[in-house]
Amino acid sequence: MIVRTAPTHELGAGRLHAVRALLDAAFDGDFSEEDWDHTLGGIHAWIEDGRGIAAHGAVVQRRVLHRGRSYRIGYVEGVAVRADVRRRGLGGALTGALERVVDATHAFGALSASDEGAALYRARGWRVWEGRIEVLGPGGTVRLPEEEGGVYVRAAGAAALPDAAAPLVFDWRDGDVV
Repeated sequence: MIVRTAPTHELGAGRLHAVRALLDAAFDGDFSEEDWDHTLGGIHAWIEDGRGIAAHGAVVQRRVLHRGRSYRIGYVEGVAVRADVRRRGLGGALTGALERVVDATHAFGALSASDEGAALYRARGWRVWEGRIEVLGPGGTVRLPEEEGGVYVRAAGAAALPDAAAPLVFDWRDGDVV
């Protein structure tokens, strides 16, 4: 199995269309335009087979405030494996490629895991963020208690994770903030 990586601009219209179709199918039509927008602009990892895109994920840059410092983090978006090839190691291979991107270019990684994906991330060393989750929105800082317990973080390389005694304050974006 070959995992390919490339920035969004190198995927081309046809491959981007195929990725979007995979995400729409994997999320049962609940992958919004905002979700798609969040997936673009970073580094994509994908696996293809004879039927097309079998698995996809992306790492996009986000800014997170923590203890008075702004961190450049790698946020994992748009992860899916086609239904007919699940439980065959594609998710792990794909996640490994995404982790290499995070390790090489960011202070740490973060993601919001689905119930189905959480076990994969935990098995790979991602940890549930035990602290508060906030967003720096147009009206100021807002706590997002509904996101707490569903955000996972991963140290990049030899870096240490932030201290959970202080919140992670994510940058604002339309749609789901985290």
